[in-house]
Amino acid sequence: MQVKLFDTSAKEIGALELNDSVFGCEYNEALIHQVVVAQLANARQGTKSTLTRTEVRGGGRKPWRQKGTGHARQGSIRAPQWVKGGVVFAPKPRDFSKKANNRAKYQAFKSAISYKAQHNEIIVVDKIELPEIKTKHVQKILSNFKLDKKVLLVLPEYNEAVLRAGRNIENLAISTVELVSLYEVVSNATIMMTADAVKNMEEAFAE
Repeated sequence: MQVKLFDTSAKEIGALELNDSVFGCEYNEALIHQVVVAQLANARQGTKSTLTRTEVRGGGRKPWRQKGTGHARQGSIRAPQWVKGGVVFAPKPRDFSKKANNRAKYQAFKSAISYKAQHNEIIVVDKIELPEIKTKHVQKILSNFKLDKKVLLVLPEYNEAVLRAGRNIENLAISTVELVSLYEVVSNATIMMTADAVKNMEEAFAE
C-alpha cells in the first residue's frame, strides 16, 4: 500500500510504501471496542468514597414518635432522604481494571491504524523540524494541511521542541511510536506521522 509523502509545507515530494502486515489489516470494530474499554477502565483510579447511613456522623435519633403527629413515620435523622443523611448506594473504592491479551491489543491497534490508512486519514511527512520552539510554527504546519479537526502527531522518538511548541494547541495530541495508544488513534480524526515514525511502527508491529 502506498501513501503520498509530504514536506511540512504540504508539498508532495514522493511516495512511501506501507507494510501491509501493519497498515493493511482487516477492520475489527468489536476487538477495537473491547481493547479501548479495557484501556479506559484501567485508567480509572476507583478511589471515590461516600458515606452510607451507617457511616455518617451523629444521628440515629428518631425525630418524632411513630404515631399521632400527622408526619410520615421516620426512623432516623440520618436516613437518605434527610439533609446530612447517608447516601443509599454509596460508591466505595474498587478496582475497575479489565484484562486484554497482548495479542488482542496488537491486533486491535493494527486494525485501527489500517482503517485510518485505507480511508486517507494518515498524513506522512518526511520530518518535522522547527526553527524555534514556538506554537505558531506547529500551527503553521497544521494550517498548511488544512487540518481543523483533532490531529494526532506521532513522532519516532521524544522531541522536546515539538512537544513544547505543540502542547498548547487545542486539537493536537503529540505522542511517540513507543507511547501511542489505541484510544489516541481512534479518538483523533487525522494522524500525522513522520517517515521515521512509520518505519519504527512497522518494526514494532510487523509479524
